[in-house]
Amino acid sequence: MGKVESLKILTRQPLLIQATGHGSRQMCRTDKYGFPSRYVPRFKFVKGFQTGDIIKAVVTQGKKIGTYFGRIAVRSSGSFNITSKGAIVQGISYKYCTIIHKKDGYLYAV
Repeated sequence: MGKVESLKILTRQPLLIQATGHGSRQMCRTDKYGFPSRYVPRFKFVKGFQTGDIIKAVVTQGKKIGTYFGRIAVRSSGSFNITSKGAIVQGISYKYCTIIHKKDGYLYAV
C-alpha cells in the first residue's frame, strides 16, 4: 500500500505550498494570564482586501516608490504590510494594490 512504481512530473518547477488556514473568530486577544488585552476588528475584509491575499503594489509616490509583490496583512486604516521572500514592507496604501490571487488557506512560495 502506498507504493508508486513511476512518477511523471509535467512541470519544470513544482509549486511549494503550506497550509495556513482561514483564521479564527476571536472577540479579543488575551495576555499570558487570560485577561483581555487587545481589540480584534469585527470584519475580515478591508477595502476589498483580506490578510493572506497575494497582491502586486505599484507605489508611485512617497518614500517607498517601487513595485512590490507578495502576501499582505491588512490593517483597518487601509495601510497594509507586504511580505515577500522574507522581507516585510510596511505601510503600503490600498490604493496602490491590485489582487493577483485571493486567500484560499494556503501560502505559496513565490
